Amino acid sequence: MCSIPNNCREFRRDLLNVKVFPTTREMGRAAAEAVAAKIAELLGEQEEVNMIFAAAPSQEAFLESLIADRRIDWSRINAFHMDEYIGLDATAPQSFARFLRERIFDRVPFRSVHCLNGKAADQEAECTRYAALLERYPTDIVCMGIGENGHIAFNDPDVADFNDPKLVKVVALDPVCRQQQVNEKCFERLDLVPAEALTLTIPALLRGRWLFCIVPFASKAEAVCHTVCGAVSERCPASILRREEHAQLFLTEESARLLPADCR
Repeated sequence: MCSIPNNCREFRRDLLNVKVFPTTREMGRAAAEAVAAKIAELLGEQEEVNMIFAAAPSQEAFLESLIADRRIDWSRINAFHMDEYIGLDATAPQSFARFLRERIFDRVPFRSVHCLNGKAADQEAECTRYAALLERYPTDIVCMGIGENGHIAFNDPDVADFNDPKLVKVVALDPVCRQQQVNEKCFERLDLVPAEALTLTIPALLRGRWLFCIVPFASKAEAVCHTVCGAVSERCPASILRREEHAQLFLTEESARLLPADCR
């Protein structure tokens, strides 16, 4: 059922549970309530919870509501993030590590926080280091978004692999992905957007026991339509969520506007 009664419509597409809210604020609050409830449930069963967070403007309403939830014992949570630009300093305004530090990592007392280093001298070694941490802290909860090209993390269609043998890898970013960063005012011009990034792979994300995908904005409507109604294919990486029983997709009326009636 929807976290906010009488304020959303809900349906299932294959195994994926989809919830649509009138506004971004209501969607963010509902997603935060669902995540907080799952954290509380898990902490009743185990000593620690391991979480992965996405860094993007689409996540801001959700993160703001999540850190305001008084039920969460942050001192028992280990935090990770899912992607980072290569060559960008961690203090740069566009750094995903910085985005998450400012919005959640430095605002609540996590047990530990583990960030990808986009400035590492040896990027393959950095992938190996971070993959080892993911093995050490098996993922309980993933809080993610969907890109305008259907990517999850930085698994753009050209590099997405549902059976990727790696947990973390170096990827080239496609033009749609890079243009999105300009559209969202993260960079002033396309030539300023880094061409490569570190990303958790799709299998790494799907290792999460519970997946919460938060997708507002009209600009995401086409990707949402392909995710929910198209073929399950690497051409729309987010479509893999339809095969995940413990996945939930939180949308707004704007981001769901292209969903046909027979897909609801």
